[in-house]
Amino acid sequence: MAKQTKTIAFANNKGGSGKTTTCANVGYSLSTLGKKVLLIDGDMQMNLSLSFCPEEQVLEFAAGENNLYHAIRQEEDLTGYVVHTPYENLDLIPSSTLMSGIEYELFAKRQRETILSNGLEKIKENGKYDYILIDAPPTLGGWVTNILCASDFVILPVEASPWGLFGLANMFEFLENVRKIAPSLKLLGVVITKMDARKNYGKQTLEVLGEFEDVTVFDTVIRVDSEIEWAQDNSRPVMVYKKSARSAGEYLALAKEVEKNVRRSR
Repeated sequence: MAKQTKTIAFANNKGGSGKTTTCANVGYSLSTLGKKVLLIDGDMQMNLSLSFCPEEQVLEFAAGENNLYHAIRQEEDLTGYVVHTPYENLDLIPSSTLMSGIEYELFAKRQRETILSNGLEKIKENGKYDYILIDAPPTLGGWVTNILCASDFVILPVEASPWGLFGLANMFEFLENVRKIAPSLKLLGVVITKMDARKNYGKQTLEVLGEFEDVTVFDTVIRVDSEIEWAQDNSRPVMVYKKSARSAGEYLALAKEVEKNVRRSR
């Protein structure tokens, strides 16, 4: 019997939220728990791709046709665009700098909100993956709508800082509008990132999030950890770069909590 693949988008219209880092490390953590994971890099900055592959290889993907931009532009099945990462149970569809023009490409297409969803149809039917995780760019528009329409759930990483909550109300409003097209989309939860115990922003962030109705906040918090940047610099998940790092344990705990919340939502 084929697996029932669950698709989760990581989104926030505010840059610097730790969105890509959370997507990458939750994806890797799920793979270590024996889950088969497909990561999709939906951002022109290609940071999700760079989290697992060396820069030369990522630039090669971007320069050629084996990337998400080409697949969306041609409205193709995404099966042929999957590449293997160096890690067991973890595959990737890389991005391209040309994703900066994806809004223009979508504008001229019919039923443009469902192009990504259509491209993922055969991959989901195949049932190879337990999870598909999509890293969305920090924008609100047609492409992020596409990503959310292709997803069962969305996770919102929010930075514990004075600016971290800026625009969050707009993000929630955007989600409500997308639900008019994709009513089954669920907010799996908000994860607080870049928490600094020396500062009071974490408590403030929790208080503000508590003002929103029906918003789940993950119990796991991702604290500031320099090992994350070192891991990124080496194109590795933090658990691979330094298994004993505090953040490695936090991402693993978050991955387990993601699984628990998904099971509850069924």
